[in-house]
Amino acid sequence: MTARGHDHLYRTEAIVLRRQELGEADRLLTLYTLHHGKLKAIVKGARKPLSRKAGHLELFARAELQIARGQNLDVISQAEMVEPYTALRKDLSRMAYAAYFVELVDSFTGERDENGRLYHLLSDGLGWLCEAAHLPRVAQYYEMHLLALSGYRPQLDVCVGCGRSLEPEPQFFSHADGGALCPACGEGRPDARSLSLAALKVLRYMQRNPYPAIAALKLHPLTLRETEKLLGGVITYYLEYRPRSLAFVQRLRRELRSDAFEG
Repeated sequence: MTARGHDHLYRTEAIVLRRQELGEADRLLTLYTLHHGKLKAIVKGARKPLSRKAGHLELFARAELQIARGQNLDVISQAEMVEPYTALRKDLSRMAYAAYFVELVDSFTGERDENGRLYHLLSDGLGWLCEAAHLPRVAQYYEMHLLALSGYRPQLDVCVGCGRSLEPEPQFFSHADGGALCPACGEGRPDARSLSLAALKVLRYMQRNPYPAIAALKLHPLTLRETEKLLGGVITYYLEYRPRSLAFVQRLRRELRSDAFEG
């Protein structure tokens, strides 16, 4: 995949994050690639009825691309579909979560910053969304690991205030400090929110285990509501704004809450 035929050509696998119409027939894509991070590239003639490349470059799709380096913008010269994630475009809930997933990657990454593990998380996450019965659990797992791969892994084992190991009891959590606070450090702090022992255990379990283990969990809805709110708050804190797709996703989460993390 990393082989290049000529200096001005390169190949990479990529996921389509955003699409924008350009001129009368072209399309500008924002891609997250396996080998080159996030980049923008033009698809010439993508909006023409007989375009061969357009069908391989749907929103959220994963494709193998050949790209030509341009003076201002690169140009996609070849595209072959790897995984269309068709289910994401057939169901409103799955589409909303997919939009949230790609917006987070777009927001947390800079141009050309390669992160292969983040690429695979996005690829896996879109696949899980296609098949999962309970989308909120996929989203929380994805949020937790995207934060970690972006350098913002919440500290949940020791107090970020005093450095002592956390006892098995209710704690506090500080977005500003990036993790949990023991009762002695968190009590009375206006920027610290309470964190139940059950929620702490769930968050730790998400950090330490692969997705199949999370998919099998059966937990109390109140605990999941707490972890959902905490992770959404962490995302918003580090971005310094609320992701556009998050409001719709949260509305969907409220509708699905009674089923979250069951089955």
